[in-house]
Amino acid sequence: MDKIEIFGTHESNTLAQLQDVASRAERAALMADGHLGYVMPIGGVAAYRDKVSVVGVGFDIACGNAAIRTNLKLPQIQGRLRELADEIQASLSFGVGLKNRAEDAPKSDPLFEEPAWEAVPDRHDRDRLRAKAREQLGTVGSGNHYVDVFADEEDHVWVGVHFGSRGFGYGVAHGFLALSQNKQWGERAPERETLLDVHSPVGDAYWQLMNLAGRYAYAGREWVARKVVSILGGREMELVHNHHNFAWIEEHGGEKLYVVRKGATPAFPGQKGFVGGSMGDNAVILRGATPADAATRDLQARALFSTVHGAGRVMSRTAAAGKRRRGKVIKEGAISREMMHEWVKGKGVVLRGGGTDESPHVYRRLPDVLKAQGATVEVLHTLRPFIVVMAGAEEFDPYKD
Repeated sequence: MDKIEIFGTHESNTLAQLQDVASRAERAALMADGHLGYVMPIGGVAAYRDKVSVVGVGFDIACGNAAIRTNLKLPQIQGRLRELADEIQASLSFGVGLKNRAEDAPKSDPLFEEPAWEAVPDRHDRDRLRAKAREQLGTVGSGNHYVDVFADEEDHVWVGVHFGSRGFGYGVAHGFLALSQNKQWGERAPERETLLDVHSPVGDAYWQLMNLAGRYAYAGREWVARKVVSILGGREMELVHNHHNFAWIEEHGGEKLYVVRKGATPAFPGQKGFVGGSMGDNAVILRGATPADAATRDLQARALFSTVHGAGRVMSRTAAAGKRRRGKVIKEGAISREMMHEWVKGKGVVLRGGGTDESPHVYRRLPDVLKAQGATVEVLHTLRPFIVVMAGAEEFDPYKD
């Protein structure tokens, strides 16, 4: 079996990043929505023996998607879309460094008492990180993070969310980046490849905190999604939930490996996932195919049982939005707000927040990248967006994936 599997077409610098990662991994793959990242390309998957990549998992540890199918049908909410969008925006925290102000914020979640917190080496750093995490649990952030309301092909209403472990995961990633370079927790350190032996004290500590960040992200996304279901006046009927920036212990080719997915959705046969498109495009609920033919099974294995996590960027944030400093335009962006709003209006989407760096123009089309993944996944539902709520255009989010 080849060491590298590539789906779709990619720029040379993205492929060079993948080759570099593969030189240190046992196996690697690149999904069709891939693009350039820090050290490891977004859409990349790499499997290691007894090692985990801090930068591979990324700075938004456990970023992922959750979707809830409700008992509602579209006609029940269609006349209230603007009102509901306003209430979602007012009820949740969209932006940078914000606290969850809701009366029912999950600040007493049992995860805050987990022994894994002791893996932060200094008590002062530990207490500060835990306090920040407690305040931010259930905040959405900015950048490409969102809350959406969809309808499927039978007009069932779905709620979808996308974000990760916020300042907690960011702090963990930078802390271990510093420790791996013989610096103190909290010191600035260059963003370079850091492979930790999971059996070493520092590697074990990272593994514990990475998994805690995974629980934290799951708790935050589920609280937000259920909050929106409540705002809509519905009940939860089905939950589809997955990380796409994380590391797992998995068996591949009869061997236990540590698999890092950076912007890639796990897609073992029968495993469901929620994959978004853009603020003005459809999303999907999919699952890993359960194929009858050996060729598809082999392709799934070469993909390390992974698939896309979104449509994939084709334009950088700076190219799309331009550059501004102190309110002055230094460089015009390629995408205007008029272009963005024309697109989403044409799709019937009620948009709150959002910047031109997240306009549909800067993304591939999701059907194209799914087609490039071949028969490895099956689409169960196509979700049309009707409400999209994001942070405001001027928000910079250091915690985004």
